[in-house]
Amino acid sequence: MRSVYERVLRREISGVPAHVAVIQDGNRRYARRRGGDATDGYSAGAETTERVLDWCAELGVAELTLYAFSTENFNRPKDQREHLFDLLEEKLYEFADADRIHEEEVRVRAIGETALLPERVQEAIDYAERRTGDYDAFTLNVAVAYGGRAELLNAARDVADAVAGGDIDPDDVTAETVESRLYGGDVRDVDLIVRTGGDERTSNFLPWHANGNEAAAFFCTPYWPEFSKIDFLRAIRTYEAREASWRRTRARRALALVHALGDEVREAKQVLERFREHLPETVGGEELDERPAD
Repeated sequence: MRSVYERVLRREISGVPAHVAVIQDGNRRYARRRGGDATDGYSAGAETTERVLDWCAELGVAELTLYAFSTENFNRPKDQREHLFDLLEEKLYEFADADRIHEEEVRVRAIGETALLPERVQEAIDYAERRTGDYDAFTLNVAVAYGGRAELLNAARDVADAVAGGDIDPDDVTAETVESRLYGGDVRDVDLIVRTGGDERTSNFLPWHANGNEAAAFFCTPYWPEFSKIDFLRAIRTYEAREASWRRTRARRALALVHALGDEVREAKQVLERFREHLPETVGGEELDERPAD
């Protein structure tokens, strides 16, 4: 039955987000429920990560960001931290040397305060980024030692220093000026945030790229090691529904503007007809009223 439902979901999806960001929550709770240690949950979660990469390749997602280690994770017990560092080091070298990574031209990079990480993890990051840095078919961002507020604060400080040093005129500071100083430098705007484990919050994750882009959000109850392809397809469906809603909203606003200016703009009728084709005949079973709201 799961395979049947998976096919149904796949047929319902007509487009995919360019950039998906995932908060991989629930590894420790998964392990406790099964009577294991937290490290067992992290290992099981690493297997899910590899499956998600396959799903992204299959669907045509262009960029994936995984919240692997937050700045708050430094407060966890030493044995848990060390196991996470072991996994990060192992997977980074594994990805960098994998045939599929080079065949599919996957760029692997880390975003975050990587200088805070153990030297062995920093070396693994450097190795993966050097081995895959010239690829651009797909981008895998691994958010490690990452905190959204710290990212924005560091970018703001860099801009302030540049202004104080006379390198940038204050009037020339733009969104692009700030964005170029964020982790990674050229991370795409996030279209969809996925969080597993039942919590419905985005945990300070990619605030500039996600909140600034009004990304769709999908929260689900399975712990990260249990996250399935059906869950992933449901997330994509949520993104599509959000995009359709925004298209209708933009079209309605444009219609209202054209109506308001109809007596003054000579081409109002032609513009009105162009926007009308983007609107459904009914919304929620009710006929759409093209008159602007009072």
